Amino acid sequence: MNMKKSVLIAVASVAIGFFSTQAMAQTQDTTKKDTAKTTAAPAATSTAAASGDVVSVMATSTNFAPMALAIKSAQLEPTLQAPGPFTIFAPNDVAFSKLPKAQFDALMKDPAKFAPILKYHVVAGKYTKADIIKALGAGKGKADLKTIDGQTLHLSVNDKSNLQITDAKGNAVLVTAFDTEASNGVVHGINGIMMP
Repeated sequence: MNMKKSVLIAVASVAIGFFSTQAMAQTQDTTKKDTAKTTAAPAATSTAAASGDVVSVMATSTNFAPMALAIKSAQLEPTLQAPGPFTIFAPNDVAFSKLPKAQFDALMKDPAKFAPILKYHVVAGKYTKADIIKALGAGKGKADLKTIDGQTLHLSVNDKSNLQITDAKGNAVLVTAFDTEASNGVVHGINGIMMP
């Protein structure tokens, strides 16, 4: 009984810390049930008016414009304009600026190489900040989400109470912005580019 109480207190502490450090992030929570390592449940209707699909929402944002451009270049726009829903963990403009220009230009010219990298940032289903916190609580601080290519993203809370995603190569990126709503999903900002 004592151990059970300690685990519940630890999960509550993680959730409280997560909320407090992310208070400055954009939030427009909607609801959808999910647990760690399960498939997405149907998304609930958004409480905010979405201004377009995930690609057009990213294209109109200065933070995510490079991601929208990359999606168009990799010929993924028709896929991500479908009904979805999708959750995009979109590298922000700073993350894209860290790529050497020659590497970025080469990827932009080669959709076959760029598409798998970009698909690794897209999860089938709509996972808002609240959904992610529920999944982390159910998974005792850890959760896995499946990308549209069937790969796994590992979510956890780091020692500074920030949500981090670890890619297949063991590299971790931080979620820096939450819940940019779209008509067919949601976009979260991350500070790096993940590799499958």
